[in-house]
Amino acid sequence: MPNETTDHAAMTRAAEHALAWLDGLENRPVATTATLDEMRRRLGRPLTDRGVEAVQVIDDLVADVAGGILGSQSGRFFAWVIGGGVPSAMAADWLTTVWDQNAGIHACGPAASVVEEVTAGWLKDLFGLPTEASVGFVTGTQMAHSTCLAAARHAVLRDRGWDVERQGLVGSPAIRILANAERHGSVDRAVRLMGLGSDNIVPLATDDGGCVSPDALGAALRASSQPTIVVLQAGELNRAGFDPFEALAPMARAAGAWTHVDGAFGLWARATATHRDLARGIEHCDSWTTDAHKYLNVPYDSGLAIIRDAAAHRAAMTLSTSYLPAGGAARDQIDWNPEFSRRARGFPIYAALRELGRDGVADLVDRTCRFAQALVAGIGALPGAKVVATSSLNQGLVRFLSPAPGASEADHDARTDEVIAAIDASGEAYFGGVTFGGRRCMRISVCNWRTTEADVARTVAAVAGVLRG
Repeated sequence: MPNETTDHAAMTRAAEHALAWLDGLENRPVATTATLDEMRRRLGRPLTDRGVEAVQVIDDLVADVAGGILGSQSGRFFAWVIGGGVPSAMAADWLTTVWDQNAGIHACGPAASVVEEVTAGWLKDLFGLPTEASVGFVTGTQMAHSTCLAAARHAVLRDRGWDVERQGLVGSPAIRILANAERHGSVDRAVRLMGLGSDNIVPLATDDGGCVSPDALGAALRASSQPTIVVLQAGELNRAGFDPFEALAPMARAAGAWTHVDGAFGLWARATATHRDLARGIEHCDSWTTDAHKYLNVPYDSGLAIIRDAAAHRAAMTLSTSYLPAGGAARDQIDWNPEFSRRARGFPIYAALRELGRDGVADLVDRTCRFAQALVAGIGALPGAKVVATSSLNQGLVRFLSPAPGASEADHDARTDEVIAAIDASGEAYFGGVTFGGRRCMRISVCNWRTTEADVARTVAAVAGVLRG
């Protein structure tokens, strides 16, 4: 049975393995090397009648997953918008596990409640969002969308005299969602989860930069008097495009619509003077989502739902029952997120913001943007490569051309996927592919604090080696 001795020994051994993992990032392949069958064979141990010593469990686990852990903490991981972990955030996350607070209500973890309250204030200030907005700390942008759309659903139906929390959606006025045609799939999923129906999504045409024009939104708003939610983007997936919030948000408000923003990584542009104007006017919208596990570089399980109408937010989420003591003046987290029992995920965010400060967050954003643009330019200049799109933030696309005489677009698609696979297999860097404008491309995303100029040079050299064959 567990005891104090095994407690200390297991934690110490886990810390040793964790530090060894971090120390080996430079020399370990970024891609995984173990096959699915290997993982199943190693981890598929029989569950024994008698337990195993805690230290042995940890040692076995580390050995069994070898080659199956993606090096997303590496400074040469560019496949998706995945941050690393700044030291204080990782350490605070360990403490969060040890403290094991149920951060559902203030009474279960007073410090967890207050740290979310304080951190919410810092974030609103950092992003320049309304001070009256409420903040829910959720798992990621997927659940942040769901939280924000639940508040939006409450508000637009409340304005039509319908109490959706009490009466439900059956018989309610139908809600339409006017959404950027190039939105992330998590928006559609949230629409389904909220019972709004994907058939009620009206795609808004975009320009060459993936942005909705005032003319497109204006025409859509005039087309119907239904209760309406407008979904815009701060940071499109491939080119990091920003919808013109300064023009669009007032139009939506004048029409009585709720404006929601997917800012999974793009909202962090507001934290730096260099890039703040990309999201000019975003403060005039009604709700915003972002991920701290992206640009803030905290461990996963750190999404944020920010909502101007705190009353609508609380009405959509809150729960009270006789055995849960109400917080009174304190903040009960259950009022602001869809979970009951939940991890105290505010601690790592609090720690990261304190470690970085305003200047550190701004530098992290500015630096990774420079590196993304350098990667796009450096790889795009190689023989057999072509720049498809760059951006003012941290995304970009390149394509690799088949050297075959008379090569078709399909040949270039195949060549692009082939080159991506070869780069990943080299272990030097890790990229992913995407279909953009009907063509296969390699997507470049940079948001890890560990990425350096040396990582950029090493990656370009690795790609050059693959292209040389």
